[in-house]
Amino acid sequence: MSVEYKDYYKILGVSKTASQEEVSKAFKKLARKYHPDLNPGDPKAEGKFKEANEAYEVLKDPEKRKLYDTLGPNWQQGQGFQPPPGYENMRFNFGGQEFGGGSGFSDFFETIFGGRGFGGQGFGGQEFGGREFRQRPRRGQDAEAAYEISLEDAFRGGPQSITLSEHVPGPDGLPRMSTKTLSVTVPAGVKDGQRIRLAGQGNPGSAGGPAGDLYLKIRLAPHPLYKVKDTDLVYDLKLTPWEAALGATVRVPTLDGGVEMKIPAGIGSGKKLRLRGKGLGCGDGRGDQLVRIMIQTPDRLSDEERRLWEELARKSSFRPRD
Repeated sequence: MSVEYKDYYKILGVSKTASQEEVSKAFKKLARKYHPDLNPGDPKAEGKFKEANEAYEVLKDPEKRKLYDTLGPNWQQGQGFQPPPGYENMRFNFGGQEFGGGSGFSDFFETIFGGRGFGGQGFGGQEFGGREFRQRPRRGQDAEAAYEISLEDAFRGGPQSITLSEHVPGPDGLPRMSTKTLSVTVPAGVKDGQRIRLAGQGNPGSAGGPAGDLYLKIRLAPHPLYKVKDTDLVYDLKLTPWEAALGATVRVPTLDGGVEMKIPAGIGSGKKLRLRGKGLGCGDGRGDQLVRIMIQTPDRLSDEERRLWEELARKSSFRPRD
Protein backbone atom coordinates (compact mmCIF):
# COMPACT_ATOMS: atom_id res chain seq x y z
CA MET A 1 0.00 0.00 0.00
CA SER A 2 1.34 3.43 -0.95
CA VAL A 3 1.31 5.88 1.94
CA GLU A 4 1.80 9.58 1.34
CA TYR A 5 4.48 11.44 3.30
CA LYS A 6 3.08 14.15 5.59
CA ASP A 7 5.07 17.38 5.98
CA TYR A 8 4.07 18.28 9.52
CA TYR A 9 6.10 21.49 9.55
CA LYS A 10 4.28 22.72 6.46
CA ILE A 11 0.90 21.78 7.91
CA LEU A 12 1.56 23.89 11.03
CA GLY A 13 3.26 26.64 9.04
CA VAL A 14 6.54 26.60 10.97
CA SER A 15 10.16 26.00 10.02
CA LYS A 16 12.08 22.82 10.85
CA THR A 17 14.07 24.82 13.41
CA ALA A 18 10.96 26.11 15.18
CA SER A 19 11.02 25.99 18.98
CA GLN A 20 8.49 23.99 20.98
CA GLU A 21 6.80 27.26 21.92
CA GLU A 22 6.49 28.26 18.26
CA VAL A 23 5.05 24.85 17.40
CA SER A 24 2.52 25.15 20.23
CA LYS A 25 1.46 28.68 19.20
CA ALA A 26 1.05 27.60 15.59
CA PHE A 27 -1.15 24.68 16.58
CA LYS A 28 -3.31 26.78 18.87
CA LYS A 29 -3.87 29.28 16.07
CA LEU A 30 -4.99 26.56 13.66
CA ALA A 31 -7.12 24.87 16.32
CA ARG A 32 -8.96 28.11 17.00
CA LYS A 33 -9.61 28.52 13.28
CA TYR A 34 -10.65 25.00 12.34
CA HIS A 35 -12.10 23.47 15.49
CA PRO A 36 -15.38 21.67 14.59
CA ASP A 37 -17.32 23.43 17.35
CA LEU A 38 -16.59 26.69 15.56
CA ASN A 39 -17.26 25.26 12.09
CA PRO A 40 -20.30 22.99 12.47
CA GLY A 41 -21.06 20.90 9.42
CA ASP A 42 -17.84 21.87 7.61
CA PRO A 43 -15.92 18.69 6.67
CA LYS A 44 -13.07 20.73 5.18
CA ALA A 45 -12.45 22.53 8.49
CA GLU A 46 -12.68 19.22 10.36
CA GLY A 47 -10.03 17.74 8.04
CA LYS A 48 -7.76 20.73 8.61
CA PHE A 49 -8.18 20.36 12.36
CA LYS A 50 -7.32 16.67 12.26
CA GLU A 51 -4.24 17.37 10.13
CA ALA A 52 -3.06 20.06 12.54
CA ASN A 53 -3.66 17.77 15.50
CA GLU A 54 -1.68 14.98 13.89
CA ALA A 55 1.24 17.29 13.10
CA TYR A 56 1.22 18.68 16.60
CA GLU A 57 1.04 15.22 18.14
CA VAL A 58 4.37 14.46 16.50
CA LEU A 59 6.20 17.78 16.71
CA LYS A 60 5.32 18.49 20.34
CA ASP A 61 6.99 15.28 21.48
CA PRO A 62 10.84 15.52 21.33
CA GLU A 63 11.25 11.77 20.73
CA LYS A 64 8.64 11.58 18.01
CA ARG A 65 9.96 14.77 16.40
CA LYS A 66 13.50 13.41 16.39
CA LEU A 67 12.35 10.17 14.79
CA TYR A 68 10.26 12.07 12.24
CA ASP A 69 13.16 14.37 11.37
CA THR A 70 15.49 11.39 10.98
CA LEU A 71 13.17 9.55 8.62
CA GLY A 72 12.03 12.59 6.65
CA PRO A 73 10.66 12.02 3.11
CA ASN A 74 12.55 8.71 2.98
CA TRP A 75 10.63 7.39 6.00
CA GLN A 76 9.81 4.06 4.28
CA GLN A 77 13.44 3.05 4.65
CA GLY A 78 13.08 3.23 8.42
CA GLN A 79 10.11 0.96 8.94
CA GLY A 80 10.40 -1.77 11.51
CA PHE A 81 10.90 0.40 14.63
CA GLN A 82 8.59 0.02 17.63
CA PRO A 83 6.27 2.87 18.61
CA PRO A 84 6.71 4.45 22.06
CA PRO A 85 4.85 2.46 24.73
CA GLY A 86 1.37 3.56 25.68
CA TYR A 87 0.46 5.51 22.54
CA GLU A 88 -1.66 2.70 21.17
CA ASN A 89 -4.28 3.27 23.88
CA MET A 90 -4.62 7.04 23.62
CA ARG A 91 -7.74 8.60 22.15
CA PHE A 92 -9.20 12.08 21.94
CA ASN A 93 -12.57 13.64 21.27
CA PHE A 94 -14.13 16.91 20.28
CA GLY A 95 -17.67 18.03 19.54
CA GLY A 96 -19.02 14.75 20.91
CA GLN A 97 -17.10 12.66 18.35
CA GLU A 98 -14.24 10.40 19.31
CA PHE A 99 -11.26 9.86 17.06
CA GLY A 100 -8.71 7.11 17.28
CA GLY A 101 -8.25 3.57 16.13
CA GLY A 102 -7.15 4.89 12.76
CA SER A 103 -10.06 7.31 12.25
CA GLY A 104 -8.34 10.48 13.42
CA PHE A 105 -4.82 10.04 12.01
CA SER A 106 -3.43 9.37 8.57
CA ASP A 107 -2.01 6.10 7.33
CA PHE A 108 1.39 7.79 7.46
CA PHE A 109 1.05 8.44 11.18
CA GLU A 110 -0.32 4.96 11.85
CA THR A 111 2.49 3.31 9.90
CA ILE A 112 5.27 5.32 11.56
CA PHE A 113 4.01 5.57 15.13
CA GLY A 114 1.62 2.62 15.27
CA GLY A 115 -0.97 4.36 17.46
CA ARG A 116 -2.89 7.54 18.08
CA GLY A 117 -2.94 10.28 20.58
CA PHE A 118 -3.64 13.87 21.32
CA GLY A 119 -1.78 16.19 23.56
CA GLY A 120 -0.68 19.72 24.08
CA GLN A 121 -0.87 22.76 26.23
CA GLY A 122 -3.87 24.73 27.44
CA PHE A 123 -6.08 26.35 24.82
CA GLY A 124 -9.16 28.51 25.16
CA GLY A 125 -9.11 28.29 28.93
CA GLN A 126 -9.09 24.45 28.97
CA GLU A 127 -6.34 21.87 29.16
CA PHE A 128 -5.85 19.55 26.24
CA GLY A 129 -4.73 17.18 28.99
CA GLY A 130 -3.03 14.88 26.50
CA ARG A 131 -6.33 13.39 25.46
CA GLU A 132 -9.18 15.83 25.08
CA PHE A 133 -9.89 19.18 23.44
CA ARG A 134 -12.78 21.24 24.73
CA GLN A 135 -13.82 24.69 23.69
CA ARG A 136 -14.14 27.11 26.58
CA PRO A 137 -17.82 27.85 27.33
CA ARG A 138 -18.78 31.23 25.94
CA ARG A 139 -21.77 33.41 26.73
CA GLY A 140 -24.08 34.07 23.80
CA GLN A 141 -24.38 37.54 22.34
CA ASP A 142 -27.14 39.89 23.45
CA ALA A 143 -29.93 40.54 20.96
CA GLU A 144 -32.34 43.40 20.42
CA ALA A 145 -35.83 43.43 18.92
CA ALA A 146 -38.33 46.22 18.35
CA TYR A 147 -41.62 45.76 20.18
CA GLU A 148 -44.59 47.97 19.28
CA ILE A 149 -47.33 48.48 21.86
CA SER A 150 -50.34 50.75 22.14
CA LEU A 151 -50.19 53.94 24.15
CA GLU A 152 -52.77 52.51 26.55
CA ASP A 153 -50.64 49.40 27.18
CA ALA A 154 -47.59 51.59 27.74
CA PHE A 155 -49.53 53.72 30.21
CA ARG A 156 -51.00 50.83 32.20
CA GLY A 157 -48.14 48.33 31.87
CA GLY A 158 -48.62 44.70 32.79
CA PRO A 159 -48.00 41.25 31.32
CA GLN A 160 -47.70 40.82 27.56
CA SER A 161 -47.18 37.76 25.36
CA ILE A 162 -44.88 38.27 22.39
CA THR A 163 -43.85 36.03 19.51
CA LEU A 164 -40.41 36.45 17.96
CA SER A 165 -38.68 34.92 14.96
CA GLU A 166 -35.09 33.76 15.35
CA HIS A 167 -32.40 31.75 13.57
CA VAL A 168 -31.58 28.44 15.25
CA PRO A 169 -29.31 25.56 14.16
CA GLY A 170 -31.23 22.87 12.29
CA PRO A 171 -30.61 19.10 12.40
CA ASP A 172 -28.13 19.52 9.55
CA GLY A 173 -26.24 22.26 11.40
CA LEU A 174 -27.53 24.98 9.05
CA PRO A 175 -29.52 27.92 10.43
CA ARG A 176 -33.30 27.91 10.04
CA MET A 177 -36.12 30.21 11.10
CA SER A 178 -38.06 29.40 14.21
CA THR A 179 -40.57 31.23 16.39
CA LYS A 180 -40.79 31.46 20.14
CA THR A 181 -43.36 32.99 22.45
CA LEU A 182 -42.22 34.87 25.54
CA SER A 183 -43.97 36.50 28.45
CA VAL A 184 -42.83 40.00 29.35
CA THR A 185 -43.97 42.44 32.00
CA VAL A 186 -44.18 45.97 30.59
CA PRO A 187 -43.51 48.56 33.30
CA ALA A 188 -46.30 51.11 33.69
CA GLY A 189 -45.53 54.39 31.95
CA VAL A 190 -42.80 52.93 29.71
CA LYS A 191 -41.49 55.45 27.17
CA ASP A 192 -40.84 55.20 23.45
CA GLY A 193 -37.29 53.90 22.90
CA GLN A 194 -36.98 52.42 26.38
CA ARG A 195 -35.52 48.91 26.54
CA ILE A 196 -36.79 45.96 28.55
CA ARG A 197 -34.26 43.24 29.39
CA LEU A 198 -35.21 39.58 29.17
CA ALA A 199 -32.38 37.65 30.82
CA GLY A 200 -31.18 34.54 29.01
CA GLN A 201 -33.43 35.00 25.96
CA GLY A 202 -30.72 36.21 23.59
CA ASN A 203 -28.40 34.25 21.32
CA PRO A 204 -27.39 30.80 22.62
CA GLY A 205 -23.94 30.31 24.13
CA SER A 206 -21.35 27.91 22.78
CA ALA A 207 -19.80 24.85 24.43
CA GLY A 208 -22.40 24.94 27.19
CA GLY A 209 -22.06 28.65 27.89
CA PRO A 210 -25.12 30.67 29.00
CA ALA A 211 -27.34 32.45 26.50
CA GLY A 212 -27.16 36.21 26.12
CA ASP A 213 -29.96 38.61 27.01
CA LEU A 214 -32.74 39.90 24.79
CA TYR A 215 -33.55 43.60 24.87
CA LEU A 216 -36.98 44.72 23.69
CA LYS A 217 -36.89 48.27 22.37
CA ILE A 218 -40.29 49.81 22.91
CA ARG A 219 -42.02 51.50 20.00
CA LEU A 220 -45.29 53.31 20.70
CA ALA A 221 -47.89 52.79 18.02
CA PRO A 222 -49.47 55.96 16.55
CA HIS A 223 -52.56 57.06 18.46
CA PRO A 224 -55.67 58.75 17.03
CA LEU A 225 -55.95 61.24 19.90
CA TYR A 226 -52.53 61.88 21.36
CA LYS A 227 -49.07 62.85 20.21
CA VAL A 228 -46.17 61.79 22.44
CA LYS A 229 -43.42 64.19 23.47
CA ASP A 230 -41.07 62.18 25.73
CA THR A 231 -43.27 61.67 28.82
CA ASP A 232 -45.81 64.34 27.88
CA LEU A 233 -48.93 63.80 25.79
CA VAL A 234 -50.43 66.44 23.49
CA TYR A 235 -54.15 66.49 22.84
CA ASP A 236 -55.82 68.88 20.38
CA LEU A 237 -59.05 70.31 21.82
CA LYS A 238 -61.45 71.76 19.27
CA LEU A 239 -63.44 74.81 20.44
CA THR A 240 -66.09 76.97 18.88
CA PRO A 241 -65.28 80.68 18.54
CA TRP A 242 -67.84 81.55 21.21
CA GLU A 243 -66.40 78.95 23.64
CA ALA A 244 -62.98 80.48 23.14
CA ALA A 245 -64.33 84.02 23.50
CA LEU A 246 -66.67 83.45 26.43
CA GLY A 247 -64.89 80.60 28.20
CA ALA A 248 -66.36 77.17 28.84
CA THR A 249 -66.09 73.94 30.76
CA VAL A 250 -65.50 70.96 28.46
CA ARG A 251 -64.78 67.29 28.98
CA VAL A 252 -61.26 66.28 27.93
CA PRO A 253 -60.17 62.63 27.49
CA THR A 254 -57.02 61.35 29.23
CA LEU A 255 -55.46 57.91 29.55
CA ASP A 256 -56.76 57.94 33.12
CA GLY A 257 -60.32 58.72 31.99
CA GLY A 258 -62.18 61.88 31.06
CA VAL A 259 -61.85 65.06 33.17
CA GLU A 260 -63.76 68.37 33.22
CA MET A 261 -61.51 71.23 32.14
CA LYS A 262 -62.23 74.93 32.53
CA ILE A 263 -61.34 76.96 29.45
CA PRO A 264 -60.57 80.61 30.27
CA ALA A 265 -62.39 83.29 28.30
CA GLY A 266 -60.49 84.88 25.44
CA ILE A 267 -58.11 81.97 24.79
CA GLY A 268 -56.45 81.87 21.40
CA SER A 269 -55.96 79.00 18.99
CA GLY A 270 -52.66 77.21 19.57
CA LYS A 271 -52.48 78.00 23.27
CA LYS A 272 -51.74 75.05 25.56
CA LEU A 273 -53.28 74.20 28.88
CA ARG A 274 -51.70 71.63 31.19
CA LEU A 275 -53.20 68.65 33.00
CA ARG A 276 -50.47 67.68 35.44
CA GLY A 277 -49.61 64.03 36.00
CA LYS A 278 -51.69 62.77 33.08
CA GLY A 279 -48.78 61.76 30.87
CA LEU A 280 -46.47 58.77 30.75
CA GLY A 281 -43.99 57.64 33.38
CA CYS A 282 -44.50 56.98 37.04
CA GLY A 283 -43.90 58.66 40.36
CA ASP A 284 -42.04 61.96 40.26
CA GLY A 285 -41.05 61.27 36.66
CA ARG A 286 -44.60 61.18 35.34
CA GLY A 287 -45.31 63.62 32.55
CA ASP A 288 -48.28 65.88 31.85
CA GLN A 289 -51.00 66.08 29.24
CA LEU A 290 -50.92 69.28 27.22
CA VAL A 291 -54.24 70.43 25.80
CA ARG A 292 -53.72 72.48 22.66
CA ILE A 293 -56.61 74.79 21.74
CA MET A 294 -57.81 74.52 18.15
CA ILE A 295 -60.58 77.05 17.38
CA GLN A 296 -62.87 75.81 14.65
CA THR A 297 -65.26 77.80 12.45
CA PRO A 298 -68.30 76.40 10.66
CA ASP A 299 -67.95 75.77 6.93
CA ARG A 300 -71.72 75.92 6.34
CA LEU A 301 -73.99 78.68 7.61
CA SER A 302 -77.73 79.04 7.63
CA ASP A 303 -79.20 82.41 6.64
CA GLU A 304 -79.82 83.24 10.30
CA GLU A 305 -76.28 82.25 11.33
CA ARG A 306 -74.79 84.35 8.54
CA ARG A 307 -76.88 87.35 9.64
CA LEU A 308 -75.67 86.98 13.23
CA TRP A 309 -72.02 86.65 12.18
CA GLU A 310 -72.37 89.76 10.00
CA GLU A 311 -73.95 91.66 12.86
CA LEU A 312 -71.11 90.59 15.18
CA ALA A 313 -68.57 91.72 12.63
CA ARG A 314 -70.15 95.20 12.43
CA LYS A 315 -70.47 95.67 16.17
CA SER A 316 -67.23 94.06 17.44
CA SER A 317 -64.30 96.30 18.33
CA PHE A 318 -61.84 93.36 18.19
CA ARG A 319 -59.03 94.08 15.73
CA PRO A 320 -56.44 91.22 15.93
CA ARG A 321 -54.18 92.76 13.26
CA ASP A 322 -53.94 96.22 14.76
